[in-house]
Amino acid sequence: MNHERRYLYYKQLIDRRLKQFVRQQKPRSLYGPLTYILEGGGKRIRPLVLLLSCEAVGGTVRHALHAGVAIEILHNFTLVHDDIMDHAASRRGRPTVHTKWDANVAILVGDELLALAYRALLKTRSHNIQEIAKVFTEGVVEVCEGQAYDKEFETRRAVRVDEYLLMIEKKTAKMVAVAAEIGALIGNGTAASIHALRRYGKHVGRAFQIQDDLLDIVANETEFGKAVGGDLVEGKKTFLLLEALHHAEGKEKRMLQAMVRNKGVPRRLVPEYRRIYYHTGAIDAARRWIERDIAQAKKELRRLPSSDAKVMLVWLTDMLLHRTF
Repeated sequence: MNHERRYLYYKQLIDRRLKQFVRQQKPRSLYGPLTYILEGGGKRIRPLVLLLSCEAVGGTVRHALHAGVAIEILHNFTLVHDDIMDHAASRRGRPTVHTKWDANVAILVGDELLALAYRALLKTRSHNIQEIAKVFTEGVVEVCEGQAYDKEFETRRAVRVDEYLLMIEKKTAKMVAVAAEIGALIGNGTAASIHALRRYGKHVGRAFQIQDDLLDIVANETEFGKAVGGDLVEGKKTFLLLEALHHAEGKEKRMLQAMVRNKGVPRRLVPEYRRIYYHTGAIDAARRWIERDIAQAKKELRRLPSSDAKVMLVWLTDMLLHRTF
């Protein structure tokens, strides 16, 4: 089975188990929108990392499936609540829960998803279950901290690049690190392999977010599936903006400061801001960060014994680096 087919096979395993796990239908006001969000698709990167990490240390996918479902449900919990806070109208090409229903429904659905994530996790049979639950809980705590920093940054005039990196380590990278560590714990990995996989997840997760920032400004719109420059239009403080602000001078600096002050720019100005990002070296800096994190992630994987799962994790890492979605 080649890598892409194996990825699709694992993705189908997770999708099928998700559908089996949430069979409740009443009250419809809760389970209707909850099913809607779980059926919204997604790449299932976090559960895939969890399953492969378990296999990479000698465990089996069968033992890790409940935890894989748990991490995907938890991810969807964060999306539902983030969408409310960000006033996002769509997610994965469909109306968000609070848009299709209302904010009260979305808050309740998010709360229920968090509870269901723990219900799924606690079905895991492992003598490490206490440590697994601890790692999972710390992940929830740090994701909330990351979201708090993200919201703080919206109202702050000045944010440093290192502060942004801390925020994405908590909000995005932590959950990938949690997935990798839990997979290794279920597979009864050694302390060294658990540590290596945790760090692998951190580096991949951080690269994934900076890549998101980069794609939003340099992607081919046809392949990307949406208009580029959305972060600029919405006035988001991304890695690119903060890096450009740090190096810009004169008119370029004033334009970037105006974007922050006005909380965004008209879409017609996106090409001009893209030019500033190139000129200040922000684009190149983002690419260097991504390449450095990916290289470090692969270095951590070299600490593991040879296996098909390890090869698959390397493939997944490369796929994330070269993705256009």
